[in-house]
Amino acid sequence: MSAESHHKISATHLARQAYLYVRQSTLRQVLENTESTKRQYALRERAVGLGWNPEQVVVIDSDLGQSGADADRVGFQRLVAAVGMGEVGVVLGLEVSRLARNSSDWHRLLEICALANTLILDEDGLYDPSHFNDRLLLGMKGTMSEAELHVLRARLIGGQLAKARRGELETPLPVGLVYDAIGKVVLDPDQSIQDALCQFFETFRRTGSATATVRSFRERELFFPRRVQSGPHKGEVLWGALLHYRALNVLKNPRYAGAFAYGRTGAKKTLQGTESRHRLPRDQWHTLILDAHPGYITWDEYDENLARLRANAAAYGADRRAGPPREGPALLQGLAICGRCGGRMTIRYYTRHGHTIPQYTCQSAGIQRAEPVCQRVTGADVDRAIGEMLVESMTPFALEVALSVQDELANRADEADRLRRQQVERARYETELAQRRYLRVDPDNRLVAATLEAEWNTKLRALDAAQDDYERQRAADTLLDEEKRQRVLALATDFPRLWRDADTPARERKRMARLLIEDVTLHRRDELLDVHVRFRGGDARSLQLPRPKPIADLRKLDPAIVAEVDRLLDDHTDSEIAAALNAAGHQPPVGDRFTIWIIWKIRKAHGLESRFDRLRRKGMLTLDEMADALGVHPQTVKSRALRGHLVSVEYNDKGQRLYAPPEPTATIPCARCGKLIPERGAQGQRRKYCCVTCRTGAYATRRIAAGWVRPRRIV
Repeated sequence: MSAESHHKISATHLARQAYLYVRQSTLRQVLENTESTKRQYALRERAVGLGWNPEQVVVIDSDLGQSGADADRVGFQRLVAAVGMGEVGVVLGLEVSRLARNSSDWHRLLEICALANTLILDEDGLYDPSHFNDRLLLGMKGTMSEAELHVLRARLIGGQLAKARRGELETPLPVGLVYDAIGKVVLDPDQSIQDALCQFFETFRRTGSATATVRSFRERELFFPRRVQSGPHKGEVLWGALLHYRALNVLKNPRYAGAFAYGRTGAKKTLQGTESRHRLPRDQWHTLILDAHPGYITWDEYDENLARLRANAAAYGADRRAGPPREGPALLQGLAICGRCGGRMTIRYYTRHGHTIPQYTCQSAGIQRAEPVCQRVTGADVDRAIGEMLVESMTPFALEVALSVQDELANRADEADRLRRQQVERARYETELAQRRYLRVDPDNRLVAATLEAEWNTKLRALDAAQDDYERQRAADTLLDEEKRQRVLALATDFPRLWRDADTPARERKRMARLLIEDVTLHRRDELLDVHVRFRGGDARSLQLPRPKPIADLRKLDPAIVAEVDRLLDDHTDSEIAAALNAAGHQPPVGDRFTIWIIWKIRKAHGLESRFDRLRRKGMLTLDEMADALGVHPQTVKSRALRGHLVSVEYNDKGQRLYAPPEPTATIPCARCGKLIPERGAQGQRRKYCCVTCRTGAYATRRIAAGWVRPRRIV
């Protein structure tokens, strides 16, 4: 150390701490290049020799195994924070590249060291960043360190890029492809993996949607292979349920089309200093070699699959094509075009009388410009007319279509059965392998024997479960016996019946329609709806349909129903009226059946007089009024009404009643003395005698007349 270097160290520097920064770029260097690590830790003695106490030397080695080009190094950030707070007198590093390998971090550290009067020490000497010459030298060292990283990277990647240009670079292969003994890419020799991938591409070819492909695998309980990318089981093939992101990865991987592609993604630095990767367009790929090795599909089919995915995704633009057929009943999903602006119409659904009604809406331009919706068209009548048109045009070809569909269904069932049978065979192989392992173990080695026995039992249970699933699915597939095949064939020969069959899914109708129709233009006028159908091949037909009624008109109640409710209110409650209307076959504007709530809303909306008001207008009395009129308790009034002594009528569905006013009291003569008395008593019973004396006297007279004489009592 020169005398000039010693003069740079002052008492202020010695009063602070000395920070030793230790770093290796990779964990492999930490484990193998131990001499470099020892040299870095040896700088602690250099700091002690310059005057710092051993307790003042702080070692930061939390960035071991991390590159100096990374901006998110925790140890480096701790060092910069300590320097900025004025706690560091000197920063020690074996060389500049240990501290930072990018100019932004290095010059930021120099700036802070100059402001905080902190020295920098490396293997070559001691520097003061506040001095121009030292700072110039440190800046050149930092630039050379960053250039050195670029040179090293270019040397390492140069050979890799050269092999990639020739298609000889070995990269991780997706499941279904492996390297053979001489390093060539071939199909996986496991036939079950090949069959699973072939079934995957065939299903996507049939459904046209990644989500539908995943759903098909799940419904048929088919497993899909995947290769473990990391961990102790790296490279092994595992079987499990097909997931959506895996389906997208398979469809977007050009390896399955037999093409070698390299450089499909690019990296760029973000404002936070991190690195983000993004996909590059095909014309920016580093290397693309077609037919480089065997594949599962052709390159043309690979492009078609990507085109289908772009058409299915809403994120690829507002004017996307039809998209995959959905479950909704809208026949013209993705095919309807607005006749006013030429934009594609979207689908909206609403429920009427328990049925889902589609509505074609042109609103994309209106949403973008904050304008009203261009037009709305109710789709029920349009779909029905298009369906009849297809039935008329497809009748001559119905038999050919039915036979092809029948063959496709049979082949699909056979392929699924073969895949399930392979799953059972794979489970049986694993069970036999576990059995052989258990039989080979030394019986005295009880710990290992117990573990292998448990593994064998687990494999046996998995085999039983796979066998049960296979038998169950096979039984479900064999439900289509010969008689039902003939019925299906007979149905298919009559295309109108096939199209109108309620069991035909809406998705299948959409697929059949898309095979024939290019698009349908809808133009709503004052009273008519113009429908222009353009078939594939250039043919076109036009229809004119009555304009569907607006939803507001469809929700209006028929005046005849209002009149019927008004008539029934004279003699029926709300629940009785609802039952009568349902029995007559009437339907409300909203809902399937009339209810008490709907009848109440009809009465309120149309100002109909309630049954209570109608009966009150006729002079009927309430319970309290009837009790006051009779001078009895209200419960007595209810009892008399139940016995039929009083006339009462229910006026609501709660069982509440109104009562007819009591009639004027009639008088009759007493049957014994002739005195005028009321016809009924206080309890409503009929009277015949005026008092108890007349009643007992009449009773005695009847006994004497009958000849009955009380015998004398002998004393």
